[in-house]
Amino acid sequence: MNTLLDAVRTGRRDLVTALITPLTPGERRALLPELTALRREIRSWDWSRRWDAEPTLRALHLAGAACHTGPAAAASWIAARDLRDGRTRDTAHLAALLAPRDPAWRADVAHRLAARTATVEDDYPLIRALLHGTEAPAPTTDGFVHAWARATTTSTGTNDTTTGRRPRPRSRPLRVALREDPYTAELVPRLFETATPAPSLTWYDDPRTAGRWPAELAHLATEGTVQRRTLLTGTVGRLLRGGRTGHLAFYTDLLDVLDLTTDERAEHTADWIALAADAPSPTAGRAQQTLTALFEAGRLPADRLAEMSAAVLFRPEKKLVRAQLVLLGKALRRDAEDRHALLPATAAAFGHPDTALQEKALKLVAAHLRPDDDALRADLALDAEQLGPALRRTAATLLGALADPAAGPDTDGYEETLPAAPARRPLTTAGRSVAETVELVAALAKTNAPTAEETETALDLLVRHAHQDRTVLAAALLPALADRHWAHEDAGRADPAHLTAPELLAAAVLGRLHPADLSPRRPIDGRGFGQHCIHDALQRVTTARAREAALRILTDPLPFLLATPTWDCGTLEPHDLLTRLTAYARQGATPAPADFAQALLRVRRDPQAAAAADALATGEGRRLAAWLTADGEPAPHTRHVSDQDRGQRTWWRAERPTLRRIVLEIPERPVIQKEFPAVFHPLGRPRTGTPRCWHWRGQELAHLAVLPQDRETQAVWLLPDLTGCATEEGRGAGEVLSRLAELGGPAGPALHLAVATGLGARHAEDRLAAVDALLVLAARGELDTTLLGRDLAELLRLGTVKPNRLADAARTAAATGAYATTWAFLAGSLPAVLADSAGRGAGELLAVAADCVEHCGPGGPLPEGLAPAAARKGTSQLATQARRLHTALTTATG
Repeated sequence: MNTLLDAVRTGRRDLVTALITPLTPGERRALLPELTALRREIRSWDWSRRWDAEPTLRALHLAGAACHTGPAAAASWIAARDLRDGRTRDTAHLAALLAPRDPAWRADVAHRLAARTATVEDDYPLIRALLHGTEAPAPTTDGFVHAWARATTTSTGTNDTTTGRRPRPRSRPLRVALREDPYTAELVPRLFETATPAPSLTWYDDPRTAGRWPAELAHLATEGTVQRRTLLTGTVGRLLRGGRTGHLAFYTDLLDVLDLTTDERAEHTADWIALAADAPSPTAGRAQQTLTALFEAGRLPADRLAEMSAAVLFRPEKKLVRAQLVLLGKALRRDAEDRHALLPATAAAFGHPDTALQEKALKLVAAHLRPDDDALRADLALDAEQLGPALRRTAATLLGALADPAAGPDTDGYEETLPAAPARRPLTTAGRSVAETVELVAALAKTNAPTAEETETALDLLVRHAHQDRTVLAAALLPALADRHWAHEDAGRADPAHLTAPELLAAAVLGRLHPADLSPRRPIDGRGFGQHCIHDALQRVTTARAREAALRILTDPLPFLLATPTWDCGTLEPHDLLTRLTAYARQGATPAPADFAQALLRVRRDPQAAAAADALATGEGRRLAAWLTADGEPAPHTRHVSDQDRGQRTWWRAERPTLRRIVLEIPERPVIQKEFPAVFHPLGRPRTGTPRCWHWRGQELAHLAVLPQDRETQAVWLLPDLTGCATEEGRGAGEVLSRLAELGGPAGPALHLAVATGLGARHAEDRLAAVDALLVLAARGELDTTLLGRDLAELLRLGTVKPNRLADAARTAAATGAYATTWAFLAGSLPAVLADSAGRGAGELLAVAADCVEHCGPGGPLPEGLAPAAARKGTSQLATQARRLHTALTTATG
């Protein structure tokens, strides 16, 4: 026994094998307690010792697996992560020790190992060794199938994309490996049933190349190793299950390599129709091509073509819809009697957002509808209600009176529909119990990104209850924060640098902080209050205020906080601040400097409240009066165009040309620099439009509550991030913009420029958030569409905003019912697009503008450059949509 343990500790696997081989099952089980104890010991070793313990780990792994006599326990020991290292597993010793076991036992262990997703790939050689000679079926778990495909592939010397190295070539090519593997017939059908395709299946450039999976699977079907029907049915079934486009590419490539016959295609007609309707665009395009081939072969009846068309024409992809309309035209020309089935299907395109496709479908109906088709004409008239306003008049002439009385664009009765402005929620803390306070603080301790509303509520509640009875509050907090290491008495003093704002106050209540650790003269971090990222500066304001409140809990408790917002957005009403200052004076409480400074930044500027503030006859009252009149006015910013250097070489991208962009600069605010605590000084320093800063993400929304009444300044700070979202790969700033629009203060040029930049963001979620901001401003009557249009025009000329992205955002805004609002700002931006009509998406943007005009009919002067664009010959989208917009504007003007 000791000899075996010594062999394990010294990592001598050969000796371990020799010692265990002659033992009986009972003798092996008797060794398990000491092996288990050694395993526990190794777990307690520090990382430096475990790094040197690789031989011991491998020997222990071997000994424990061989000594377990139950299959479940043996599999659990073999798959244990704490007995593994980062190197490739050597299974020869273990396979040799387990080979004499009963075949059923080995098969059971193999299947248990195959069911462990995390380790099945590492254990694949052992699993195959255990299954050898058992005549047991192959495991069919996803992990084992993936490992089997990888092992079979790498035997041919194909690139290994996991390690980036080319494996050593073996003698068996993939074709031979598949033919000789006894599990090929069992596992090939499973290739089409796994949740994701085995990565090794896609290691090819050309699927028809010999030695690649698509070509070799087709060869297996040719020679009869695998039935061709199995491949076809499995592939189609896998495509129907859906998934990411990259995951489906292998299966569509396999269908191409199989080169289906017409009969095979016809057998799966319903499946192709389902794929054309719902599959990702590339897969749907392949299905559409297959159905087109069936039509050309005379194997696609009119009713199935109509079924297919109704589904495809509902898709947003213009390429698919255009191809389907071409196919419908061929079918209608081939047999005019099929129009009763095909024309109603064609009418599905009447609801497509692209009016050019609507027009194409209407022309197709006009070309094949006969004078005596009264019933068909009535059905089509119902579908024609989906057409755009301009096309309805054409449809009314062709189909008769439409069900909708407004056959043409009845713009006289147009009413703009704007979403309701977000309602503000009051933030109340007075009267809430200790139990509610403790519950909130405990929840925030487990939250990574609490909202400003949650944080402010927790801070004020902690201050209130600590002032009333700190002992009662501490007794309630201690069990609720038992999982926080700093909350225990034996943990010593807590480190303020590692605590969130509510935790700082809770630690002060529990006595885990010392006043010296919370001194305002002590910097929050090593950089002090020097020049740093504005987001870090905003975070320091919140942290400094929390430290100040925690220090007062330990030295001179405050009755409540002055800066607690009135509303969830962070705004503090003047009468609330006046009431709190009056209560402070009555109780003889001294306001905390950072708390009062934060209150000034949050208070809604109301000059009429200045007299009442001055009447308090206190220093804070006089400062509040001055702030409500002149001192609190936001600093005006300046604007210019700057060259952003994008030519520097970095490790992730090559040199790129410079980009011209709009830069906003904020001057110094002397009041903040002279009268506010030092932590606030970075908020009043001059800020130039520097490139995007880098900071810890996740707190940007909470930072808005530091200056909830100064949207302009915050918009200037946000603009570099928004520009990065439009010109680089940045994302996420749009969410901040949509919340910024809900705050108070003037909605001036900086906020409008920020919205304009967000409308051209690269990612759809940021554009959608910018649309939300735009609609919030419009609903509150704060949107200056002329200013927004000018900003968009300048951004389009500079290349910051791309026409196609702006078109997507404008279409989303218009779809909410805000057609007049959308046209109002698009009208100012169109001259920039028309001046550079070669830009991608120019025609698309004109189409959105035409939609808006046709719905609301505002009339007015033609945008500069529209008349020449409308006079162009040709059928390009730009020329077509320019003519359409020109017609809509001139018609509305009368």
